[in-house]
Amino acid sequence: MQTRREFLALSTAAAAMPLSACSEHDMDDYTEAAARLRVNLTHIPDMKALVRFATLAANGHNTQPWRFTIRKNAISILPDLSRRTPVVDPDDHHLYVSLGCAAENALIAGKTHGLPGAARFDSTKEGRIDIDLTPAPAQPDALYEAIPKRQSTRSEYSGRSVATDDLKRLEAAAKIKGVSIILITDEAGREAVLDYVIAGNSFQMDDPQFVQELRDWIRFNPSEALRTRDGLFTACSGNPTMPAWIGKPMFNLFFSKDAENEKYTKQLKSSAGVAVFIGEREDKHHWVQVGRSFQRFALQATALGMRHSHINQPIEVPSVRSQFSNELGLGKARPDLVVRFGYAPPLPMSMRRSVDDVIFS
Repeated sequence: MQTRREFLALSTAAAAMPLSACSEHDMDDYTEAAARLRVNLTHIPDMKALVRFATLAANGHNTQPWRFTIRKNAISILPDLSRRTPVVDPDDHHLYVSLGCAAENALIAGKTHGLPGAARFDSTKEGRIDIDLTPAPAQPDALYEAIPKRQSTRSEYSGRSVATDDLKRLEAAAKIKGVSIILITDEAGREAVLDYVIAGNSFQMDDPQFVQELRDWIRFNPSEALRTRDGLFTACSGNPTMPAWIGKPMFNLFFSKDAENEKYTKQLKSSAGVAVFIGEREDKHHWVQVGRSFQRFALQATALGMRHSHINQPIEVPSVRSQFSNELGLGKARPDLVVRFGYAPPLPMSMRRSVDDVIFS
């Protein structure tokens, strides 16, 4: 059986084949398109401009499970249930967290450009977030400047610790009504989290439906990522690019439990800490609030020169989640997100669908 190192070497060689869809030109086109999405606004925006910034938010598997409606000085965000991930997220928990992340981006961008607002969650039917904006003097916000720079950086980090004052800034930024946060920075605490990451990941890797759902959202080359403008582009995780006809069979052959557990072990051990987000209640409204809290945390981390990525395996498997909750002393409360943070160079940025594709009348 081939080792992970041999797999990466083979992947890199495959990506350089004459039939490859992964030329430098393709990657240049991808990088340019990703950069255009993140150009800062320099004037009071229209509602489409705020939607663009909302879509730069974190979201599970980069499925972008949202729909927007716009009116004068108002935006509504609704779930796009056609973009659910029912295996990893059967109760749509991550989906509503993603909507909260998008709402927070819109609120921060609006305030910065003279349209501050407030978000209301409408729990009727499928659930909707309404954001009403009122013209007012612009309020510059460092979190706004971080929106185009934020990314989920799925790589090993430097191992450098975070200063106490910066940890306090992260906690302060994440303060949202109905959400609490636990920061774990000591080695013993991070090792305990790792045990649950491995337990959850092992369970998921033994589930063929989980593996299939994940593979369906992987984009193996820049052309594919540009065509779909969604999903998990391999280059954004620091992995080789290759034609899909090579990537999919290789994924099936070499995406293994042992390799993934080894990867997560190295990633977590190299991180400065772990943040766990907990909503007061287990419902869609509080999941949205968790998303808002996390997005603010992620933007503050970005503003401080830090990276972050999700390690949600401990909360995605119910049997592991209950044990993890007990480990944290939460009793019956549900931990909603688990995120590692630390210092690392950036990776390529992910794509987003166009604004016109996510706005509905």
